[in-house]
Amino acid sequence: MNHDDREILKAVQKNADMAIKTIGVVAEKTNSTALSRELAKEKLMYSVIQNKATDRLNNEQADSYHPSAANDLFLAGGIHMSTLADCSTGKLAEVVIQNSGRGLTGMWKSINHHQNYGNMSMEIAKEFMTFEEKTIARLKKFL
Repeated sequence: MNHDDREILKAVQKNADMAIKTIGVVAEKTNSTALSRELAKEKLMYSVIQNKATDRLNNEQADSYHPSAANDLFLAGGIHMSTLADCSTGKLAEVVIQNSGRGLTGMWKSINHHQNYGNMSMEIAKEFMTFEEKTIARLKKFL
């Protein structure tokens, strides 16, 4: 596994971690059973993809992504601020959709900066990006 593979897998870990944490904060705020169920499914799939990236890095004895407490605090604080005046189901879905868009952007940025990747890391990255796109499509019905 080369440097670019490691960086792409770390980007998958990072973006999946952010999605999981976003869903955790949003799930605490929702009163919608339907949105809550959808978020639980999304969170599970993000965990599966994150674990694939982590397992691949661990198999190669490579460093994994390590989230910082400060980033977690900023993420949660940002969500709380954006939903302070409007905590409707639509607004909560919008927050998750926006985060998914940032996840896609982050992955494309990583892929464009690390082009010497192998099939396995790109396969996991594509799975993540496809799932992000599907998440956005599924959550649009809550807007």
